[in-house]
Amino acid sequence: MYQLLKPILFLFAPEKAHKITTGLLHFVLRLPLGKSIIRGVFNFEDQRLEREVFGLKFKNPVGLAAGFDKNAELIDDFSNLGFGFIEIGTLTPKGQPGNPQPRLFRLPKDEALINRMGFNNDGVEAAVERLKNRKSDILIGGNIGKNKVTPNENAQDDYLICFEKLYDHVDYFVVNVSSPNTPGLRDLQEKEPLMKLLKALQDENKKKEVQKSILLKIAPDLSESQLDDIIEITQTLDLDGLIVSNTTIDRTGLKTNTKKVESIGAGGLSGKPVFNKSNEVLKYIRRHLPLVHIIAVGGIHSAQDAVEKIQAGANLVQIYTGLVYEGPALIKRINKELLKHV
Repeated sequence: MYQLLKPILFLFAPEKAHKITTGLLHFVLRLPLGKSIIRGVFNFEDQRLEREVFGLKFKNPVGLAAGFDKNAELIDDFSNLGFGFIEIGTLTPKGQPGNPQPRLFRLPKDEALINRMGFNNDGVEAAVERLKNRKSDILIGGNIGKNKVTPNENAQDDYLICFEKLYDHVDYFVVNVSSPNTPGLRDLQEKEPLMKLLKALQDENKKKEVQKSILLKIAPDLSESQLDDIIEITQTLDLDGLIVSNTTIDRTGLKTNTKKVESIGAGGLSGKPVFNKSNEVLKYIRRHLPLVHIIAVGGIHSAQDAVEKIQAGANLVQIYTGLVYEGPALIKRINKELLKHV
């Protein structure tokens, strides 16, 4: 069904197409028998797909990556598509419009996207209100960041605000310091500021009666020495896990015309071109941290791609750009293929 709609959707600007697609799903789910039809088409459940990761039981290992549902608006709708978990955000303390449009671009020849969204979101309090009213019990990750106007020296204040406000409403947290679209944000991946930020969050977490897992989302562009710092920090602070990886600023090897890519300008590249790059980081992390939990994201466009991530050491996987190019049937295909490897 989606493959029939895709050529039409691709006639629209990507952000407009996103609104059309999610609006159509919302409409269908509210028709008589709509939910039963959607769940019948897209869901695939089997107890053998269940995973217990950082103390949570996931009904299957396929999640929706952050960025697709920034404002926690789509949880109830997307819970019907067969996901094992949904990650909302990136959320910031105050709502912000993000970067000027256009800021999301398709590269169909590469089955990729370039985005420079800039943490556009309604703010953490708006998301909390929606989380309070959600009906689905699907596991939710809260991806948190800082406002653009907040200087890096005060970044931890923003992360702590989001942590406190979301604490009772999400199942785990993801610290995003790896988006290339907020000026200076990736500087927080350096050892000293990252240690300071994560320690502040861990210290706050330890004050809670029930602690929640904190994961760090890293870029695929880190050098080996930077990865070694991440590994050391993960061990020192006893982080629950890593998400490998965010988008890349690398444009090497693209099939899309170079002039077109240059005309698009800055932004993070996601989709098929990131697959191998993110896998290299995943394998490096797994070799050095054999016990840490890893959620793998980056370039998953087929069931075999997901299997390869799991075989490389991931405990769970997430999709985003693959959903844009392949549609929601990808979730079912991945779960059915994963079952063959149980």
